[in-house]
Amino acid sequence: MKGIPKKVEFEEGKAVFFKATSSILRSVFSFFMPGGLIILVAFLLTRAPIVEAVSWLPRFYPWIVLCVGLFLGWRLNRSQLVFVVLVLAVADRSLLIFAGGDIGPGTAGEAVYNAVAFLLPLNLIVFSFMKERGILSLDSLMRLSLIPMQIFGVALICQYPKLGFALYLKHSFFGWGALSKISIAQPALIAFAFATFILFIRYVQDRGVIECGFFWVLVSSFFAMISGKFGPASTIFFSTGGLVLVIAVLETSYGRAYRDELTGLPARRALSETLYKMGSRFAVAMVDIDHFKKFNDRFGHHVGDQVLRMIASKLENAPGGGRAFRYGGEEFALVFPGKNVDETLPHLENLRKGVAESGFFLRGSDRRYPKPKNPTKSKKSRDKTTVTISIGVAERDELNSNPNQVIKAADKALYRAKRKGRNRVCR
Repeated sequence: MKGIPKKVEFEEGKAVFFKATSSILRSVFSFFMPGGLIILVAFLLTRAPIVEAVSWLPRFYPWIVLCVGLFLGWRLNRSQLVFVVLVLAVADRSLLIFAGGDIGPGTAGEAVYNAVAFLLPLNLIVFSFMKERGILSLDSLMRLSLIPMQIFGVALICQYPKLGFALYLKHSFFGWGALSKISIAQPALIAFAFATFILFIRYVQDRGVIECGFFWVLVSSFFAMISGKFGPASTIFFSTGGLVLVIAVLETSYGRAYRDELTGLPARRALSETLYKMGSRFAVAMVDIDHFKKFNDRFGHHVGDQVLRMIASKLENAPGGGRAFRYGGEEFALVFPGKNVDETLPHLENLRKGVAESGFFLRGSDRRYPKPKNPTKSKKSRDKTTVTISIGVAERDELNSNPNQVIKAADKALYRAKRKGRNRVCR
């Protein structure tokens, strides 16, 4: 780039590269942790002779997961968790009872095995798309009826083999030799492949913890089914699938308490815990969006939410190593570990200028919300307005010795910035 020294350009390019690499590694890590790790542990536990050493585990493990899943689903109002742990438990018990011995051609064990292998991945797809309506709502009870209906359907298949449904469940679509070595019938393999595609795409689109949990539940269920032999190993895999979703629900509940849903920033509770873990040297900056209420009243709450997200993204990439938090309303906080006020002022001034100079582009009244994939340009959609912020900063010192006092001091500095005309930084 003309006018920029090559060394600076190289350093900036290197920073962008490391930032992109770090983002990719975080995405990969969040996908495999903790679901992938838990299933890996389950896989190791099912290897002989380890499974013999933990022979007591299959007797207690599934009931613990079932009870914990039902309890958490009820307390946290998570019907998805209730449905999944119930289906996994029914699948495990059915296979142990009917297919634990002989699953030879034409037997009831074979019919149950093929039916469970086919229905289980489809159930996971349906449950993953279910919206939470409450455990005891009429809608949830109707959905819950799907489980006994499927049990009744499998019972009919076993009771009346002349109907021919069992033959469809083991039909061979492809004559590939490799598929003949797999115990799972081809209709069930197609169902698993379809579910893998759907659940992975759903995770990629939403990047949610629950969506990731459903994917690993499917993987664990596949490991339980693929051997065609049912006992301690299959029980461990089914139970582990339920455990993965239990942990995903707990992680989601924790995230809602510690992370702001609108902006994605850590919330006020996370700020309090972070400050109490700080050492004796840190600074706190309180950031407020100027005239946000008037802006919200004039343009609407959905535009106000866009402004909050825009400011949050600026703060998240704030210079000087500041850690951003959503404090409440239109107010944010930046924590600078190991810095005093004098060291943070230049960074905060650059932040203030950057927000004021970037502005905010308003969407036209003819634009839908959220933004469409192929928007049509119009003069109204290019309207630009100025968004500014006021900042107050304070540091931990002898006068302000605990985190609450530092926040109060930063708040007082923020009010001084507002009284002096806003769009400024005060200490």
